[in-house]
Amino acid sequence: MGEAPLSDGEAAPATRAEAPAGTRGGDVRARRVSGVEPARLRVRWIAAGVAAVLVALIAGLALGPVGLNPGGVFIELLDLIPGVSLHSGLSPSEQAIVTQLRLPRVCLGLLVGAMLALAGGCYQGVFRNPLADPYLLGIAAGAGLGATLGIIGGHAFELLPGAGGSGTPIYVPFAAFAGALVAVTLTYALGAAGGSARTPAVLVLAGVAVTAFLTAGQTYLQQRYVETIREVYTWIMGRLTTAGWHDVLLVLPFAVVTGAVMLAYRRQLDVMSVGDAEAESLGAHPRRTRLVLVIAASLGTAAAVSVSGLIGFVGIIVPHTVRLMAGSSYRVILPLSAMFGAAFLALADLGARTLTAPDEIPIGVVTAFFGAPFFIVILRTSRRL
Repeated sequence: MGEAPLSDGEAAPATRAEAPAGTRGGDVRARRVSGVEPARLRVRWIAAGVAAVLVALIAGLALGPVGLNPGGVFIELLDLIPGVSLHSGLSPSEQAIVTQLRLPRVCLGLLVGAMLALAGGCYQGVFRNPLADPYLLGIAAGAGLGATLGIIGGHAFELLPGAGGSGTPIYVPFAAFAGALVAVTLTYALGAAGGSARTPAVLVLAGVAVTAFLTAGQTYLQQRYVETIREVYTWIMGRLTTAGWHDVLLVLPFAVVTGAVMLAYRRQLDVMSVGDAEAESLGAHPRRTRLVLVIAASLGTAAAVSVSGLIGFVGIIVPHTVRLMAGSSYRVILPLSAMFGAAFLALADLGARTLTAPDEIPIGVVTAFFGAPFFIVILRTSRRL
């Protein structure tokens, strides 16, 4: 007997055979009900993602005010591997530029881009909305308010200045991280107000309310402490300025742990795409899975924005482009989003520091300027196909 796809609010008929989520039978039934075609991570897409990361890495290290030989840069990277001894042909000053100045910044861009894109793909699966982004639950507003409070507190108590000439006080990332976590906690608490279930729609509405409240608080503080406006906006517009490995080491543990959790649940996201009622009939636990994924994605996003500021568009354009090109299964979307997101942000940072050198463009401006037209082209291409 033919079966019509279920909407989010419909209950699954009791006559359907159940299969535990995560099993092969559950995956097959979820694909049949949701219309998602069988998909797997093909070698050509893995190779394309790795190639994109390598190209972004070499370009970020070789290009700049001081141009370097890309081949020599690649050999210099290989020489950093323990037990490998090669001669790159770079002078000692050029080697210092690669390993001490550019490599930490490029690695930070790769990490932040991977986390934002991976979190974006995760949120899109959790909320069943291809336009969801990592700042959906008030993370951006919370991080912005935390950074503002950190900068104001630094001025009031004359705390430590910016580290390594970056211009950003070293305590601001911690304040931004705390603010982002507070925002997510408020959103989840508000989503359960009145005993209502934390459905995707309720959480999104709660995130909108929390964002409005925290943004109003940040605007009030900026008006009261006008001397901090320049520093606050410099952070909000996004930057990857770093003169060492501090920021990389700060975000790396969060990226590894939260990234592993999100990737481990990618099969569950495919099952949840059919709706909560049908997913429960398959043996899944959509509310518990949603909580775990929201926490993981929020922690990863909070860690990323705490060291980079608010960089928009990465969490929307990269997962959606991967979906259009490689398929709608989250077993494909999440790992590819991490790789292509890393490459995208590293190349965007390269443009930010070279297009108007010696001045720098805020990286958030670059991601929007190049990302929006590219996204339009992708959408037009997909419609023709």
